[in-house]
Amino acid sequence: MTSTGKYIEQLLKLLSIPAMSRDEKERSDYLESYLEKQGYGIQRIHHNLLVTTDGTMKGKKILLNSHMDTVAPTRGWNTDPFQPLLEEGKITALGSNDAGASVISLLAAFEELDASDSASELALLISTEEEVSGAKGMEAMLPFLENISMAIVGEPTGMQPAVAERGLMVIDGVATGKSGHAARNEGVNAIYLLTEDIAHIRKLQFPEKSRWLPEPTVNVTMISAGTNHNVIPDNCTFVIDARSNDIYSNESLLEIIKSCCKSNIQARSLRLNSSSLPEDHTAFDLLKKMK
Repeated sequence: MTSTGKYIEQLLKLLSIPAMSRDEKERSDYLESYLEKQGYGIQRIHHNLLVTTDGTMKGKKILLNSHMDTVAPTRGWNTDPFQPLLEEGKITALGSNDAGASVISLLAAFEELDASDSASELALLISTEEEVSGAKGMEAMLPFLENISMAIVGEPTGMQPAVAERGLMVIDGVATGKSGHAARNEGVNAIYLLTEDIAHIRKLQFPEKSRWLPEPTVNVTMISAGTNHNVIPDNCTFVIDARSNDIYSNESLLEIIKSCCKSNIQARSLRLNSSSLPEDHTAFDLLKKMK
């Protein structure tokens, strides 16, 4: 079997093992067993696998990283999401694109570089909980990566290198009105109050432009209100998905949203800010050589 065929078979096996975020043990077990058979040194932290040729991070400068976890399958699947199909050169399975293919591609790169004696500064991290930004995923691994100067992260980008990423902020809101009887047109309808805020949110503009990233997005994605058909709702809860960039931080974006809303607005977390490489980073020299 050619090396390409070997890795395709490996990807098919990987995709047949469910690994929803926070439930990656079985897939991690499979990868750990494979890597041990290849003779690599492995540190397993939770279900993350940190791999080097000798089992230590001493002298390691470049990190290859992608994540083994997936979101849960939706009801729209026409086939079994855990029975990979290889047809006409394409693999269909849950997580085949995000990010099973990246995991196996980086694993292949690590093995190929090791075979050519080029892995002395290289480490491979197959991480978990990426889809939920979980505390036992990359966040738990940061203390083990202090000497890393550059990371190559595998994600489905169409083979276009990315040097920046947007941030994420989930916001909970409550529009508060006054309950009353619908037939008598009493009270203050919290749903109507929210529609006014939504109208303002839809008109938000972000005049400062990022070199790398699109402008921020702010979308109301969930709404819940009402107790009965004849009761004017006094509360309407909602959720906002907000994506920041390197110009508008989560903090500044939150203040902009608050300024245009009468509802009570609270972010669940501000920690997932946008990030980007400085323009003098070594990675840009590598990207120029790739062109």
